[in-house]
Amino acid sequence: MMILTREHSQSADATSLDRAAALARNGFACMFSTADEYEQALIAARRAEGRYTVPSKLPTLVFIACTAMLAGFWLVVI
Repeated sequence: MMILTREHSQSADATSLDRAAALARNGFACMFSTADEYEQALIAARRAEGRYTVPSKLPTLVFIACTAMLAGFWLVVI
């Protein structure tokens, strides 16, 4: 009786180990065949999130205004 229990336990352990190995192998599978496909999918996902939006023109206008003020200051001082 003891031998049957041990063999049954070893069989269950081996089956469990095989299932765990199969799951681990599936974790390394890649859905993309090339890096280009991966990058296209990544960019599409980021666009859907709204990451690649057109930047505001406010920073450019602030830079131009500051440059104009500095130029005017130097013209008055010199």
